[in-house]
Amino acid sequence: MKSPARVLLAGVAALATVGALAGCAAGDASETADGKIELRVATFPPGADAAAYEAFAAQEKQFEDEHPDIDIIGVEYEWEGPTFAVQLAGGSLPDVFTVPFTDAKTLLENEQLMEVTDEMDELGYTDSFNPIILDAVTGADGKLYGFPRQAYANALTYNRDLFEQAGLDPDSPPTTWDEVREYAKQITDATGKAGYSQMAINNTGGWQLTVGTVARGGRTQLDSQDGSAESTIDNDATKGVLEFLHALKWEDGSFGSKVDLDWGTINQEFAAGNIGMYTTGSDIYTALVRDFGLDSAVYGLTVIPLEGDDPGALGGGDIAVMSPTIDDATKAAGVEWIDWYYMQKLLDEEAATLDAKTLNESGQAVGTPLLPVLSRELYEESLVWIEPYINVPRDQMTPFTDAIWDQSPVGEPKKQTQAVYALLDSVVQTVLTDENADIDALLAQAQTDAQALLDQ
Repeated sequence: MKSPARVLLAGVAALATVGALAGCAAGDASETADGKIELRVATFPPGADAAAYEAFAAQEKQFEDEHPDIDIIGVEYEWEGPTFAVQLAGGSLPDVFTVPFTDAKTLLENEQLMEVTDEMDELGYTDSFNPIILDAVTGADGKLYGFPRQAYANALTYNRDLFEQAGLDPDSPPTTWDEVREYAKQITDATGKAGYSQMAINNTGGWQLTVGTVARGGRTQLDSQDGSAESTIDNDATKGVLEFLHALKWEDGSFGSKVDLDWGTINQEFAAGNIGMYTTGSDIYTALVRDFGLDSAVYGLTVIPLEGDDPGALGGGDIAVMSPTIDDATKAAGVEWIDWYYMQKLLDEEAATLDAKTLNESGQAVGTPLLPVLSRELYEESLVWIEPYINVPRDQMTPFTDAIWDQSPVGEPKKQTQAVYALLDSVVQTVLTDENADIDALLAQAQTDAQALLDQ
């Protein structure tokens, strides 16, 4: 049964969403009866717990106290590849929302993001960003179209309780893919649960296939200086990922029966204790606890195993952006919110401390491992600022935090990223549903199909 508070908050969020659908299409700024600018901002995915909304309400009040001319309206929001373009075209998104790095280039090419070059310069952020990160929001015209707010490395998440039930040491997670396979079978044999699982639908199958390829030293796409790109999906590293999945599913029986999981459903399964290990972003702890009810005591995090000649950890992140259709007043209010809610806590001790204190007091995660969008030095200094409020079990994440700086970060493919991910979904699904799948043929066809997308 849902708590009364959660039912009330869900109702409020639903009403806010309806308001957003009606309000985003308007050409002029929405104003309250007392003349305030109404700013609709993305909050959490549907299903977030009441404490998350309580924390947001506290932050909303803090912002509105400092900006009495702006009225914040929180809107439930979750980016999903197959539906995002429809939402954007239909004007049903909040005024301020977030998109993955991978989607930004397509949005820039389609002129679907608001330019913020002058605003970022005025705030003094332009020269503070990691240049690689800033590239994600830089258009072909050299102008800036969003604020990078968070970055992560893909990592191996594991269930410490299932490790112990299988006689494995949760403080010594696997360091090679052979060990991952070995541990997965041991977990399944001891517990009956999926020792290892992987996303396979809604573009996430292609995403995690690319993660595995990069970790084994391969690349699925090569960029040329003239702006073109070459599909290189058909390589030994990608083949190695698919053979690994095939072995888990058809030889070891340790993959589990569910082969149609995406970001949300795999997190749900992991939080329920049904999965021993899976790969995803290093920032996943917050969502697992906040949105899926994970018992923090079972959470473990380590770096993704690397092998091959040029391996790396595929990175990612998201960007706070605005639609180019909003008016100047709403844009100005949106920049104020992005600066206050997302950016200041990365640079300013007072803002970082207030944010951490507010989240901590509402039972929200503070201290989840991330990668710096600014500098490593500033990121590590910010951890010192917020140390009194860190409440995540970082001792259960030391296999990641101790080793991630030794791994080479690799950016996601830049052209037709989500379209190619969607194409690769079917490759992953075929391997997981057909014991006799011809991996060589699948890769050859996928490379041809992906090149056709890149040549468009």
